[in-house]
This record gives sequence, structure tokens and C-alpha cells, in this order.
Amino acid sequence: MKRRGQAWLKINRYLLIRLSLLVFALCPLSSCGDKPSQDEEILEENLVAYPGRTFSYKQKFCDQQSKQIEVARRCGLKRPPRDRQDAASMRSRLQYIRTCDNYIVDSLTHSVPYLTPAAKSELDSIGAGFAEILRRNDLPHYRFYVTSILRTEEDINALRRHNFNSVTQSCHCYGTTFDIAYARYDKVTRTRDYMTVDNLKLVLGQVLLNEQRAGHIYVKYEAKQSCFHVTCRL
Repeated sequence: MKRRGQAWLKINRYLLIRLSLLVFALCPLSSCGDKPSQDEEILEENLVAYPGRTFSYKQKFCDQQSKQIEVARRCGLKRPPRDRQDAASMRSRLQYIRTCDNYIVDSLTHSVPYLTPAAKSELDSIGAGFAEILRRNDLPHYRFYVTSILRTEEDINALRRHNFNSVTQSCHCYGTTFDIAYARYDKVTRTRDYMTVDNLKLVLGQVLLNEQRAGHIYVKYEAKQSCFHVTCRL
């Protein structure tokens, strides 16, 4: 009798497990809770796009290191800061770069958030231009990421040890240069409409192209680092 009871218990457990799996399979994830899933929010019908023309980033943004470092030395700091303490002592000639409405300063592991006043003004102009194109086309507001700013000699040596950068002289050492990621964006407006990364990259590229044509910046398209390498010419 005891054995029969144990066998019946095993059968009941087996049936309960099968029933649970069946219910789980028939119940969509989005209907099992109050909060809609990410897949529900990002639907093809919610996709919106900037109608600008595509172009070759590699062909348009090909200002090489030699050209950029020449203007960096002429327009930026007279010498690269030795370390972070030395960079902080130069604050009378630099401005601190903070996350704002139009861009995010990323976690800087090999640089510090300082630029010359002219370079900061240019970064702000790029951010404002990016936001303006989105607003003018009734698109959701996004922010781009600034991933590298002022590098000290200590930063350069650390990069070389980790094989992230083989150069001994960098435009980033003079406070005129910053990198903008083109593969990551932060959506500010909490709406269901969204844009693809490639389309946001096109918006950012258009802003940089306008600034480049105006003679304000040099730009190098960095495919391996997934960023636009920008040096202020002012």
C-alpha cells in the first residue's frame, strides 16, 4: 500500500511539471506581468528614421594623425600633462567636461575630462547640432557617448603596455581632441518610438561633416575603436 502511494505521488509530480511547462509555453512573456517587455516596446512599427543621405564615413573622415597632431600642438596645451595631478594643475587653461543633456562622458579609464575652452565649445556645438537634427525631424532625443578626452603621458604609457595604442605622441595630449562613439547611444525620451544605431550614426556623421566643412574640426573614422576621432582646429 505504501509503495502504491509513492508511485501515485510520482505520477502526480510528473503531471504537475508537464502542466506547468504547457502553461508557460502558451503564456507570452509580455502577458505574464504588468510591465511590457523590451521586445514589445521595440517593434518594427515603432521604428523612426532620419531621412538624410548616407555617405562613406571612411572617405569623408580621413584626416590623418599627422595633420591632427600639428593643429593640436598649435591650438592646445604647450606640453602634455605628465599625470592626473599635473593635468589638474592646468585647469586655468582647461575646462572640465561633464555629462549633459546632449552627450554622456563615458567612464574614462585612460584619459581625464578636460578640454581647452575652444574644444569644449566645439563638443557642445556638436551635441547641440545632434539634438537639433533629431528635434527638427520629430525624432526621439538621444545622447551620444564621449569615450576619450585628454590623455596624460602616464595614460599613453599605460595604453602602450596594454597594446591599446602604439603611438608615443597623441593628439589627445593637448586638450583639443576627443573621441565620440558611433555605436552606442542613450535614449532620453521615454517613448515607444526608436532609431537604429546605424541611423543615429548617420545623424552624428552629418553634424561632424557640417563642422568639418566649416573648418572647425578634423575627423578620423576609427573603425576598430568604433569612434569618430575629432580634433578642434580653433
